Amino acid sequence: MPYALFSNDAKLSKAYPTAADVWKIAQKSGLVVDVVSEQGSARPRPVLDHDYEIKPCQLEPHEDPARNKADAERDAQTELQLAS
Repeated sequence: MPYALFSNDAKLSKAYPTAADVWKIAQKSGLVVDVVSEQGSARPRPVLDHDYEIKPCQLEPHEDPARNKADAERDAQTELQLAS
């Protein structure tokens, strides 16, 4: 089942093969923040900023989650090369 980033039930991202793939995209986009739990745990945990959620989604016509993932990885690689 594909996953995407949502805000108030509105789909904000392309569909990706797994929720972990969407987490990576959200983190690269600056939508993930680290919070410390109220129980005083020393390790902060990542959470989505604001009201964003990652959930299963319906595919748009002709949408391919595997291709979306490959495109995102290629774009990230290109950004790294340009930054060097």
